[in-house]
Amino acid sequence: MAGSEERSSQQPLGECLDAAVKVALEAGKIIREALRIEKRVQTKSSAADLVTETDRLVENLIISTLSEKFPSHRFIGEESVADGEKCFLTDDPTWIIDPIDGTCNFVHGAPVVAVSIGLSVKKELELGVIYSCVEEKLYTGRKGHGAFCNGQKLQASNQTDLSKALILTELGSIRDPVAVKKLFNNMERLLKVPAHGIRIIGSAALDLCHVAAGDVDAFYQFGLHCWDMAAAAVIVREAGGIMMDTTGESLDLMSRRVVAAGTSEMAHKICKELQPVVYERDDSTESTSN
Repeated sequence: MAGSEERSSQQPLGECLDAAVKVALEAGKIIREALRIEKRVQTKSSAADLVTETDRLVENLIISTLSEKFPSHRFIGEESVADGEKCFLTDDPTWIIDPIDGTCNFVHGAPVVAVSIGLSVKKELELGVIYSCVEEKLYTGRKGHGAFCNGQKLQASNQTDLSKALILTELGSIRDPVAVKKLFNNMERLLKVPAHGIRIIGSAALDLCHVAAGDVDAFYQFGLHCWDMAAAAVIVREAGGIMMDTTGESLDLMSRRVVAAGTSEMAHKICKELQPVVYERDDSTESTSN
């Protein structure tokens, strides 16, 4: 048994990527079919923090499929954490899963929804798979092997001038008045540069895929979670982009804050404009889902 577990923990990353792609496509089909039907909706940490039976169904599908193939691997899933499981990384191979990124969109039938599956090994992000379910766009990245959308290589923007930037962000589900004011103040700061524009589409994972594809120049957010950005971090980096903490330091996956851009210059310029918004870390013993 120990030998079996050792072999599975050393599974070739190409095999892991193939398995993640296969289950993401299967999950995407379930989400597409459920998008237009009536949903049973519950709330989690706030009235805007939503979960549906499809979120739980898809997460269970992904975890059960991958755990059968890789029995020694660990899992961090959005809904599992919401139900009380711990959220922390070890050196063990760990899958980081958002079953439906864009649940609010999904509840309302808006088509901007995605499945996000990342893999960390020895606390380093190694691969990411994000499937835009309605567009049927499959974004993949593997450390050292490039990033792709439906097989086409991705290349992030080379824009360095903040006044010429199109930027994506999200407000998340937090409705604390002080935090909300700071979030809007940050948008105002960037618009006063003035940046070309700021857009909100309702899915941080897909925001980051747009950065990787060069469709937009940057993305920032306070209040997101590790499952929102784990898979995307690999894809952005492999497309030549930058992922960093809003302080300008290296990305901290559990910090709940990020700036991503096609260039380091752009990322640092955005960091300098942002007023910090502090959220409890994902790896806090009391952290809650968002």
